[in-house]
Amino acid sequence: MSVVMRGVLVFALALLALSAQAQAPPAHGYGAPHQSEHYDARFNHNQYYPVHGAYVTTLPHAPVVITRGPTHYYYSGGIWYAPSGPRFVVVGAPIGVFVPVLPPYYTTLWVGGVPYYYANDTYYNWDPSQNGYEVVAPPNEQAAATEAPPSDDLFIYPQSGQSADQQATDKYQCHQWAVGQSGFDPTQAAGGVPPEQYDSKHDAYQRAIRACLGGRGYSVR
Repeated sequence: MSVVMRGVLVFALALLALSAQAQAPPAHGYGAPHQSEHYDARFNHNQYYPVHGAYVTTLPHAPVVITRGPTHYYYSGGIWYAPSGPRFVVVGAPIGVFVPVLPPYYTTLWVGGVPYYYANDTYYNWDPSQNGYEVVAPPNEQAAATEAPPSDDLFIYPQSGQSADQQATDKYQCHQWAVGQSGFDPTQAAGGVPPEQYDSKHDAYQRAIRACLGGRGYSVR
């Protein structure tokens, strides 16, 4: 082979190598999405998660096991898995189940003065009666805010030394009772009532929850 032909061959091989490097996917790492991940930017959450339908052969260490009917779900880091043959498939969180802890990264949303916890297209709501976080249907997202509402609600002081857990339970149960008494639910858009009924129903809710908390040993202002 002549010197000229050898030089042409070396140049062609170099071009092929450069082309392969240009077409290679970026190394996976923080801020570099893998093809089986999606970027959750809703509510400025800004985290990567595996897409639903992606398969893994092994689960993360020590996942939370949730049983719903015949299906076992595995929950870890805000990601939900279900068995699929010898592997596991990434799935959406089943509505109505409870988990003991929130994902390590979550965004707190406020809807009608009630906090929801959001991560990976999933909404969680604290239920003190279950001492856990329930996977719930999406609330009214148009009414959701990432900043806590101004406390036009209530200043509540425990007069009988109630623990933080007891306070959470009392507030939740009184909220449920007040909704039943007034027909007004602050977790719903516009309280779940017609506009012409908003003021009266809202006032009835406030009176009901004040009465309930006062009866349980709280000073309410």
